[in-house]
Amino acid sequence: MPTQPLSQKEIEDRLRELPGWSVEGDRLSRAYRLGDHFAATALVVHVAQIQQELDHHSDLTLGYNTVALSVNTHSAGGTVTEKDFELAERVEAVAPGHGAN
Repeated sequence: MPTQPLSQKEIEDRLRELPGWSVEGDRLSRAYRLGDHFAATALVVHVAQIQQELDHHSDLTLGYNTVALSVNTHSAGGTVTEKDFELAERVEAVAPGHGAN
């Protein structure tokens, strides 16, 4: 069964469970500020592993001490789906100071 786009209400309800995440245009997005470049790089490695496990990949940007993610589901017409929120929840679980404690 193909992945279906979430309704605006479903997206709003799910966003309440994920502080710091937002929908920008047609993408679920979040940026993290970490202590230094090494910590940011480590988070990128963790996110890459999660994406491999889920077979669902975001746009991922590494800055000096920042990591930004932006994702939607191409197979659902570039809309936000449950797959995007699953990725976001998994990232939150490993992000330093954001639910991993």
